[in-house]
Amino acid sequence: MSGPPHLPSVGSEPPHDPEDATVSDASDLDVSIVLPVHNERGHLAEEVDRIRAAMDASHYSYELIVVDDGSEDGSGDLARELGELRLITLRDNRGSGAARRAGSRAARGEVIVWTDVDMTYPNDTIPWLVDQLGDHDQVVGARTTEEGTLKFARVPAKFLIRQLASHLVERRIPDLNSGFRAFRRDIGDQFLDELPDGFSCVTTLTMSFLTNGYSVDYVDIPYAERAGRSKFHWWADTRRYLRQVVRMALSYNPLRVFMPVGLLLLAFAAGKLVFDWVTRDFSLSPNTLLLFLAAFQIITTGMLADLVARRARRDRLLPSRRIHHEVVALEPRPADRRPPEVVGADRRGDDRSA
Repeated sequence: MSGPPHLPSVGSEPPHDPEDATVSDASDLDVSIVLPVHNERGHLAEEVDRIRAAMDASHYSYELIVVDDGSEDGSGDLARELGELRLITLRDNRGSGAARRAGSRAARGEVIVWTDVDMTYPNDTIPWLVDQLGDHDQVVGARTTEEGTLKFARVPAKFLIRQLASHLVERRIPDLNSGFRAFRRDIGDQFLDELPDGFSCVTTLTMSFLTNGYSVDYVDIPYAERAGRSKFHWWADTRRYLRQVVRMALSYNPLRVFMPVGLLLLAFAAGKLVFDWVTRDFSLSPNTLLLFLAAFQIITTGMLADLVARRARRDRLLPSRRIHHEVVALEPRPADRRPPEVVGADRRGDDRSA
């Protein structure tokens, strides 16, 4: 492959919301690389060159989609000067999730790659990341180090949220909010409308895949110190992460939330009942009855929510790539399925009797 394909740019003043853009014509591109950009002029060119060098050396056809998320430092103008990419411009700063959503909707490749241009992720390994996708529906780069700001707050908060998410989806999640990932476009398209505008979009995509039974694999990657100023606000973004995890659980696996709470309350009510019988001469106090009613109501709510969630997504989701369907041509089944030597002996006996 001699170089990246020459692709049209999307003007800086589109006549409609760039997020409404869709791809109507089929494409034979292998990979679409979505790069959200907000005030990254100082290292945008270096990252684009690094990605192009890696992709040009691979066997994949690809496109670069730069989404200028309301930059004020001329990042969009620089991207336009770099050429040989698609540029989508959001009129104001709407957040990383909004930028990734807009770029993913415009993507034409069979596989979409999300990454950043702040020098933290190993973007020169994108072809290797796509190779790791294999039969999986999504592959995520799990960071082996933490190089972000405010580590004393980020590390404990991210650990607790990751443990909660692992409990909800019933599997270990090494990295819940990594921005370095590759996923199949036809699968990811189903969840784009659910992505929030902020950093928790990556958390949402992970939870959406896992809670709907899609295969997600994790591979270890290095993580470097960020170039430029971090846009992460630990208190606001931690609250968003936690809120998004709970929202995903209530949407896709509500029993994992309601059932433990209901059973715990039911056990407490049973203990209170025994206490009442011992101390109140077998009489039932009103608050014990309320505990039982609350426990049953929580459990029933969880069961109803689970039923609604399952029915809502039963028909709209595509099958996972990890589920293989195979039709085997069978030979006509013989009328007599006994071993041939037994059948032959019976036939010889019939001939002698005749």
